[in-house]
Amino acid sequence: QVQLVESGGGLVQAGGSLRLSCAASGRTFSSYTMGWFRQAPGKEREFVALITWTATNTYYAGSVKGRFTISRDNAKNTVYLQMNSLKPEDAAVYYCAGSSDYVGSEWDYWGQGTQVTVSS
Repeated sequence: QVQLVESGGGLVQAGGSLRLSCAASGRTFSSYTMGWFRQAPGKEREFVALITWTATNTYYAGSVKGRFTISRDNAKNTVYLQMNSLKPEDAAVYYCAGSSDYVGSEWDYWGQGTQVTVSS
């Protein structure tokens, strides 16, 4: 069992930056591919980024590529999402997720989410 707790959300002006963190409990964190998703009001949850358990590979949604960076520290059981050049359309609740599948085809665990608000 893995529990995920996100933090780092908040209010930021357009063009600003935020770093989200996701702390995981459990001894098997390093064997999970980790991802970030987001959901804006009235919209479906969408994929943002993932990082494989060895951190060898990362993947990004086209809308965030070049602006967001996902990373992980397996010693701290934590995955991060560095968000730069934020836009109003990035505003959403951001969720951390863990997958036992290397490519993240299915997600086994979810956090409770952290709110990101971007003012124009």
